[in-house]
Amino acid sequence: NSTESHDCAKSILTSDRLQMVVTLSEFFNETWETANCANCLKNNSEGLSNSTVEFLDLFNKSLTCFEDNLQGQTSYLSPNNYTEVCKNCNETYRMLNDLYNNLQRMNRQGGESGHSAHLCIDVEDAMNITRKLWSRTFNCSLPCSDTVPVIAVSSFILFLPIVFYLSSFLHSKQKKRILILPKRIQSNASLVNIQEKYS
Repeated sequence: NSTESHDCAKSILTSDRLQMVVTLSEFFNETWETANCANCLKNNSEGLSNSTVEFLDLFNKSLTCFEDNLQGQTSYLSPNNYTEVCKNCNETYRMLNDLYNNLQRMNRQGGESGHSAHLCIDVEDAMNITRKLWSRTFNCSLPCSDTVPVIAVSSFILFLPIVFYLSSFLHSKQKKRILILPKRIQSNASLVNIQEKYS
């Protein structure tokens, strides 16, 4: 018991030259910390948290859906055509993806495990595997829900210069240039003629 006789435990654990027990203990503790394994467990580490169980259940359903739809396609479709997988497993994948995003959001705020860090490695690896299968292997895509607002804002921004120039053209006063003819001064010769008349 290391708590009662610390010196005795220390001498036994470090008795060999390699200190194999200490090295292994440090390795496993560091792996546990780095993999954030505690984030998959309940606060008192009695078992998996409810969210982890729910995620792993949806993960297994997604993989089962992929396998079932692939078996039905191999007989009559080319291996690059996975439309059935994309169509039939879309709902399951979307639920899994939403749950993963919620778990990430919850985990940043402390989550069920009480640790505010990354999700545990089992959940992250499972989601990475599923996303890789969905996007790279099956070439499926999740439709973006922000498409309509993005198109509306882009159209508005592209339309702004046209509105600006049109309004500036309509509201500006088109002044016509009026040529003012200058009054001509009578030449000196005509003045001389007038003076000669009166003289």
